Amino acid sequence: MQLEALVAKFQKKDERAFEKLYNMYSESMHGVIYNIVRDHDIAQEVMQDVFIKAWHKADSYSSSKGRFFTWILNIARNAAIDKTRSKSFKNSSKNLNADYFVDILPTQDNLDNSTDAIGIAKFVGKLADKCKKVIDLLYFKGYTQKEASETLDMPIGTIKTHNRNCIKELREMVLN
Repeated sequence: MQLEALVAKFQKKDERAFEKLYNMYSESMHGVIYNIVRDHDIAQEVMQDVFIKAWHKADSYSSSKGRFFTWILNIARNAAIDKTRSKSFKNSSKNLNADYFVDILPTQDNLDNSTDAIGIAKFVGKLADKCKKVIDLLYFKGYTQKEASETLDMPIGTIKTHNRNCIKELREMVLN
């Protein structure tokens, strides 16, 4: 079935379309969410909330504004970031065991494979180092622009400019 037809059925509250879209995108969404919250159970919970939210707000999706995957990916990313900012998440993070910290240490390969279901990491890898760092923090790790600014020790305006320019360069690379 064509994706457009599947999305149209989803927007008309067709449960089979929901199930097919869930099966198509749940693994990618889980990877993006997990990369931000760093807990499989919480990532699973947030992912289910994302699909429920998408179901209820399906009429707000418009193919003229972008791809369905991008639309639901933004919902997932925002939900994961909101979860990390919640009081309950912050309280549960206070008593983490040492194993958790081993997993969050920066690695040489900052672009986690689980978030690369659409193959974007190969394109990001071709960007300049400044772009790799900014995109990794903002999109793959869920940092805010302010947090990225502090982490990279750059003014927030520079982060915003790099982000805009790097995304433009990435878009041109992907579309050509």
